Amino acid sequence: MPGTRSRKETIIIALGGNTLLSAKEKFSIHEEVENVEESCRQIAGIIRRGYRVVLTHGNGPQVGDILLQQEAAKGLAPPMPLDVCGAQSQGEIGYLLQRSMKNVIPGISVVSLVTQTIVDPKDPAFRKPTKFIGPFYKEPGPGRKKDSDRGFRRVVASPDPKEIVEIEEIRKLMGSGTLVIASGGGGIPVAIRRNRLEGMGAVIDKDLAAERLASSLRASTLMMLTDVDEVCLDYASPTEERIRSLSVREARKYLKEGHFPPGSMGPKIEAAIRFLTHGGKKVIITSPEKALKALDGKAGTTVRP
Repeated sequence: MPGTRSRKETIIIALGGNTLLSAKEKFSIHEEVENVEESCRQIAGIIRRGYRVVLTHGNGPQVGDILLQQEAAKGLAPPMPLDVCGAQSQGEIGYLLQRSMKNVIPGISVVSLVTQTIVDPKDPAFRKPTKFIGPFYKEPGPGRKKDSDRGFRRVVASPDPKEIVEIEEIRKLMGSGTLVIASGGGGIPVAIRRNRLEGMGAVIDKDLAAERLASSLRASTLMMLTDVDEVCLDYASPTEERIRSLSVREARKYLKEGHFPPGSMGPKIEAAIRFLTHGGKKVIITSPEKALKALDGKAGTTVRP
């Protein structure tokens, strides 16, 4: 069958939080379930081609909503810190992905793993928050920044991921033939202090964490599914140009020129550069709907060494 691959070839698929629940719209579990199921149908097609898949996902809209819920109910119950909110989002999204994968591939072995990611507590990101979370607002406010031309959103620290704590557990589950959902929301940020793991108030960028996951597992392909079909230069401007293919050299050039802003496409391009520099073969950036076509080079943006 055309496109069939050996099951030894591993692909890491990173689902953007905004592909599962649009930050533009009011929270709706029905909308989230529909989006998750559509993504899982595409992922099922990739699995049927013979790839060994590991799933990871963003959590920007979800963790932002959870944080709002914590703050709104602080007079009734003690609010949880941001790292615990991140863990809650891993459970929420992981459950929906597990359920949907079981529905589209009956009998599949699938597990969501609560995953921690080590960060440096002295990372400059803690002094300069850039990660957008939660819904859009029409007006600026405390802790908010403008997210392109779509409005204002809350920003939190997004430190660089260093190491995935549960990487050996992920390898063991993969070895048993299990579809693993791991490092959700970039992983729960933890720092090592006095030989202990401590939660940090941040949200790690899921694409940079996906690169750590993909490189650690020696995957051949990293696929990042987002809310646009292709990478663009001069995005949302009259001179917008869609890109179907990029080399690492071109990606570095465009990133340096400011075409890919932080908190948006920037981390995806940085993750692509890191993955390919660390031995990966291919990076694909596209929307969930175009995932299968992009795998054949007929859609999306492909980044190569």
